[in-house]
Amino acid sequence: MYYQDVEIAYFIERPNRFIAFCLNQKGEVLKTHVKNTGRGKELLLPGAEVALVHIPGTKRKTAYDLIAVKKGQHWFNIDSQLPNQLAIDGILAGTIQLPHLDGEIVTYKREVTFGKSKFDIYLETSCGQKAFVEVKGMTLENKAVGAFPDAPTIRGLKHVNELIHAYQEGYKSYIVFIAQFEHLHRATIHEQMQPELAAAFRAAQQAGVNVVVYNCQVTENQVRVKQAIPFDLETVFEDPNL
Repeated sequence: MYYQDVEIAYFIERPNRFIAFCLNQKGEVLKTHVKNTGRGKELLLPGAEVALVHIPGTKRKTAYDLIAVKKGQHWFNIDSQLPNQLAIDGILAGTIQLPHLDGEIVTYKREVTFGKSKFDIYLETSCGQKAFVEVKGMTLENKAVGAFPDAPTIRGLKHVNELIHAYQEGYKSYIVFIAQFEHLHRATIHEQMQPELAAAFRAAQQAGVNVVVYNCQVTENQVRVKQAIPFDLETVFEDPNL
């Protein structure tokens, strides 16, 4: 993914989930749309270097999207619309490997309903396998450990439980985390943030649902899927915000 018309600025404040004010290099205060409704407290700190995409339009309330934040020496992409596209592109290209999925992908669809949930991707292979894939972005990190979520998610919990039912009905079932940053050694569920979600993931893995994590090389204007990262539910995430 490559972003055009990117400007570097500095974060000032975030009065609500959707809006942030940033200071550009001309000394102007810009009202921006934050492309992620998560908390992002460990990223969006006063003075943090941020990347803004200039997208003027008469129907927009702001002329800029805030899409990345620099934490230390590393860029973190926070565009919540990006992981789905990276996942489907990576799966189709073979960059992202789904365990136990045999044959070539012959059919795929986006946003397919199963039960009471709508999963991000539906696949069929040349071997007759059918699969559901739910994609989640990951932006929370501490000490090279990535974690999800950074805020409790009822929707995410519902998806995990529904994937168990899909697997029991004969579908291959996957949760793909796209870590929107590069510097991490392993990933886990933030159990302290949402114990019910960690329990659901344990049940899902025991039932046969596959969980995979891929990190990304990130700059202020580009994101590229890099490699698979170990997922370990027993890793304890130390949240710097708690």
